[in-house]
Amino acid sequence: MSANSAEPARPLDVVLVKAGRTKIRYPAALLGDDGTRIAVRAPWAGDGVRDFGFVRFEKGDVFTEYYWRDRWYSVKEVRDADGRLKGWYCDITRPAALTGAQLVVEDLDLDLWRSADGTDVRRLDEDEFADSGLARSDPRAAAAAVAALDELEALALRRDGAFEALLG
Repeated sequence: MSANSAEPARPLDVVLVKAGRTKIRYPAALLGDDGTRIAVRAPWAGDGVRDFGFVRFEKGDVFTEYYWRDRWYSVKEVRDADGRLKGWYCDITRPAALTGAQLVVEDLDLDLWRSADGTDVRRLDEDEFADSGLARSDPRAAAAAVAALDELEALALRRDGAFEALLG
């Protein structure tokens, strides 16, 4: 099934783990799984409004989320209730694992935002990442996380559609 398939979407739970504990669990619809990349769609799962200053996530927002089994990040396309693109929120994570009706992803604190028009690309939560101690406890994972953030930022800054091609 592809993300653009007319087949009905299968329900599953997205489970975001941080420091060994479940940070959030929310229902989503599986749109596609090609064996490497998994696409799901879910409404904003947060309580109330989350205002970052550069974007607000709120009731009615819809996230189309892309996870990879072989990459250290996920990309979430964010649209408002009327379908207008707000931008993309990217989490640096360990590769995703889909088992049955549960998609588990371990958040590694680093994030990236890219606005809908591509003019605002910003790295987020680098202080949280430094404070997490991952560089000491798992230096290989920390290096992979930083490399993933660098890769995503480079793609997000390009104006040739390379970033959007990740999702196509």
